[in-house]
Parts: sequence; structure tokens; C-alpha cells
Amino acid sequence: MKLYTGMGPNPRVVTIAVAETGAEVEVVQVDLIAGENREDHHLARNPAGQLPTLELDSGQCISEITAIAEYLDEVSSGTLIGSTPEERAETHMWVRRIDLNICETLANGFRFAEGIKLFEGRIHVIPQAADDLKKICRDWLSKLDGLIEDNEFICGDRFTLADIMLFAFLEFGAGVGQPLDPKCERLQAWYSRVAARPSITA
Repeated sequence: MKLYTGMGPNPRVVTIAVAETGAEVEVVQVDLIAGENREDHHLARNPAGQLPTLELDSGQCISEITAIAEYLDEVSSGTLIGSTPEERAETHMWVRRIDLNICETLANGFRFAEGIKLFEGRIHVIPQAADDLKKICRDWLSKLDGLIEDNEFICGDRFTLADIMLFAFLEFGAGVGQPLDPKCERLQAWYSRVAARPSITA
């Protein structure tokens, strides 16, 4: 398998998932800044021009970070989603909540503000929405801080794709002016636990 990847939180999610599952992939770097992801050879793999993209040995290409991570999990360790229908449902529930309410709002808050010069010629940007998107993200993080209670991870004692996605985007947010509020003490402690995992520095 080949993983076409580059900079940003989406590729980071899959990089961590690769390390967690022990999947064997050949990593191919694609230059996002130079727009290599919008060139014909990459668009043939991923018509949306996105990163990352996983090319299977058969030649089939899979994009979207949740689909890639779930595929890698299914063909290797099988621990990131769950081993029972109930565990898988719980993981999917939290992945969707985190993706829609935190990852998307944080990323678009950046794209429409600090990152606008990079993205304005590539996607439709809405600069007037940036502050509201950032606030939605902060509000959801505050809500999540209460919801996780004293859990070790988002899904209790199970480390899952939900943890990977949240960590990768909070890590990104810290570098682009959207740090995690120190008042979110449970999430701060959770972040430290995840940061100590070997997959984070792999």
C-alpha cells in the first residue's frame, strides 16, 4: 500500500492510525504548498485533490481520513473502532461528533482567517464566518470537557479513532492560534495522556 500524504491535521490523523495499527505502508509525500495535490497525477488518485489518499495494492484508492483509518484498522490490529457492535457504534458516534463540531469548525476557522492566502484560490472561503466557527469549536470543546468526565479516553478505557482525530486537530489548533482552553482541565489531562503514546512520535 502507498499512503500519499503531506502537511496538516488530516494527514496527521492517518499517520497516527498507521502507527497504532502497525500497518505497513509506503509513504509518499505530496507538496500541498506547491499545489502538487491539484496536479493531474494526484487528481487521478483523488479527484477532490485532497490529502491523504491510500492506494491499495490492487490500485484502488481510498480517501477521507475516517475511511482510511477504518480500513487500516480492519486489515490489521482491529482496535481503533471496536470489537463488538456496541463498541463500534460508540466509536462512530464520537468520531462524528468530534469531526463535525470540532475538527471541521477548527479547520475552517483557520482556512477562512489565518490560512486564507493559501486557500482562497483553491476553495470557497468565507472570512466573515471565521470567528463564529472558532467559537463553535471552543464551545464544543468546553462541552466535551464535561462529557468525558473521568474517562481515560473519549470512549472510556478504549483508545479509538475518536481520540486520534481530536488529538491531531487540537495539536494543529495550538499552532494556528486556536489553543485548547486551560480551563478544560479534563481535556488537558487527556491530551497529555495521548501525547505520551508511542504512535504520536512515530
